Amino acid sequence: MIDVKGDRGFIPYATSVDLAVHAGARGPVRWSGFDVTLQRLKARGIYTIARIVVFKDDVLARYRPGWALLDRRTGQPWVDQEGLAWIDPFKSEAWAYALQIAREAAAKGFDEIQFDYLRFPSEGALGAIRYSAASTQQTRTATIGRFLAAARQELGDRARLAIDVFGYTAFNDNDTNVGQRIEELATLVDVICPMAYPSAYHGGIPGYRNPVAHPYEVVAETVRRIQARSRHTHALVRPWIQDFRDYAFDRRAFGPIEVGAQIRAARDAGASGWMLWNPRNRYTVEALRSPG
Repeated sequence: MIDVKGDRGFIPYATSVDLAVHAGARGPVRWSGFDVTLQRLKARGIYTIARIVVFKDDVLARYRPGWALLDRRTGQPWVDQEGLAWIDPFKSEAWAYALQIAREAAAKGFDEIQFDYLRFPSEGALGAIRYSAASTQQTRTATIGRFLAAARQELGDRARLAIDVFGYTAFNDNDTNVGQRIEELATLVDVICPMAYPSAYHGGIPGYRNPVAHPYEVVAETVRRIQARSRHTHALVRPWIQDFRDYAFDRRAFGPIEVGAQIRAARDAGASGWMLWNPRNRYTVEALRSPG
């Protein structure tokens, strides 16, 4: 998994996408050996995934404020709790940017394009956002669906198409207020990647009010529910699992026991693999050696 366009909108290699160059998306971190490293990974048979953050894009939103979500209080680009601006998902003319980056990544040889933040904002002063169209469940899910249809056409069969979704989408029948509903998404992608971090389930899940005390059950139930709701499609389910200290309940560390439990849960529930997340890229090697 490599960030091709990260949370702040920066691209780590010398992209050939003109708009990215003009917008200043060639970020402060420059990876001169990007292509060589990718080819070495492929030569070793390693499955490669390009993560592309879509609508959370501070670089593009500030370069093209006409595409940005606006703050109705100021008329300026709206920013989330991290102070980062977003592209208005309804501005379909802005979609070509992320799709061009995805096509470039596929041409470099990535096996999978995984879109993150392909959703509407969920944190910050949400009531201050001024969208360019009415934001309803119907319009949000339709917008995400149209983007994915355009991505499928752009990529063809050059790479698998994946999307990161909130873990709560497994349990909610609505779009979780961000445009993500499993039944619609499953028909459009090859892989659904729920962020099944126990700490992220602030309100618990059915039967478990303290999710961090039940990492196995949380991941297993998330995977099972998404599989059940997507069984009419070919979409695979591959969860993100937690390898970082809890931030929502009791601040417990996630070590070999907790990480190993999540790995077993993904396997037992029939997931197509799993992905670890740690914001500092510091992983619990002991859990990987003996997930049990």
